[in-house]
Amino acid sequence: MHEVVQQVAPESRVVYVDNDPIVLVHARALLTSAPEGRTAYLDADFTDPGAILESEQLRDTFDLRRPVALSLIAIVHFIPDDGVVQTVIDQLMAPLPPGSMLALTTTTADFTPDEVNAGVASYRANGIPLTARDRGTVEGFFKGLDLLDPGVVLAHRWHPDEEAAALSDRQVYMYSGVARKP
Repeated sequence: MHEVVQQVAPESRVVYVDNDPIVLVHARALLTSAPEGRTAYLDADFTDPGAILESEQLRDTFDLRRPVALSLIAIVHFIPDDGVVQTVIDQLMAPLPPGSMLALTTTTADFTPDEVNAGVASYRANGIPLTARDRGTVEGFFKGLDLLDPGVVLAHRWHPDEEAAALSDRQVYMYSGVARKP
């Protein structure tokens, strides 16, 4: 992701957060940054926002007086408790200044319940707590923020290109949304 961001804005700063040791090994090998920007990796648990916010990597990489984009792509569906998800989002967004953004995607079974629920059951049978959420629940994760158009929609409907627009809603299992902190 940082390579794409820094192609557009070389001065961009990115901090990845994960607590998987295999990801850490790969991250150390891949985290090269544009000279104008910075990229860091933080070995932390998403459900411990205090550790993230207090980390040296975050403090050394970001100027929290300037807007920050919090990107929660394909992560919240691994946290089964909606209250925990909301608390983490609220705590991570709280110290960010106005103009900061939240981008979020999560699994949904709203359009293909049998297929998605079978996938959820398979993940859970293997010890991975995947949770599919409905649109209303996902919209709730953006409380207090200004959702950008088109709001919470299936991922291929969020400003689609021609290829994405051609997909059926039954082919996409993720809601997406982006919001700005007022």
